[in-house]
Amino acid sequence: MMNGEMCGCPHHKIVPLVIVLIGVVFLLGALNVITMATVGMLWPIGLIIIGGMKLTSGMCACDRKK
Repeated sequence: MMNGEMCGCPHHKIVPLVIVLIGVVFLLGALNVITMATVGMLWPIGLIIIGGMKLTSGMCACDRKK
């Protein structure tokens, strides 16, 4: 946060996005929309994709504002 404003950098949205995605996957599993075996396979794949996106993202715009 800078001067009370939220940073608009995409990587700052990763953690909330991961929480929402994990919640959706487990909700779909609990509602029997997808099987628990699928849930067990999807969440690690999601984390791998998000981690890869984080690794390949460039420098944070927050650092450039200082």
